[in-house]
Amino acid sequence: MIDLKVFADLANQALGSFADKPTSLTAGQQEASSVLWTSADGHTTIGVWECMPGHFTADRTKAGEYCHILSGRASVTNGDGSGTRDIGPGDLLVLPQGWTGEWVIHEHIRKLFVIDASPAA
Repeated sequence: MIDLKVFADLANQALGSFADKPTSLTAGQQEASSVLWTSADGHTTIGVWECMPGHFTADRTKAGEYCHILSGRASVTNGDGSGTRDIGPGDLLVLPQGWTGEWVIHEHIRKLFVIDASPAA
């Protein structure tokens, strides 16, 4: 039997403690998260993440990520400096496996994330 999971009120989902963001380019920038679900094979993880304003690098070379923005605003730019996208509440950002770049958080942000680390075919 398949066990269905429901996670309600993601805007108020409890998170872990805030800690320094390791890839931040802004002194004092912090983040917090809570993993809601992980697939049995460990390839897919779903959770909620928050981050304070600032600038950081991101690397999705080993796993793609789908980000549904719940609150806050940010700009995301490809690693080569092209393709900046502004994102805010209700937006879905797709970072395909292999993507690298930078985020600038303009307003404290909260997102639902799905990380897909499926092995390459």
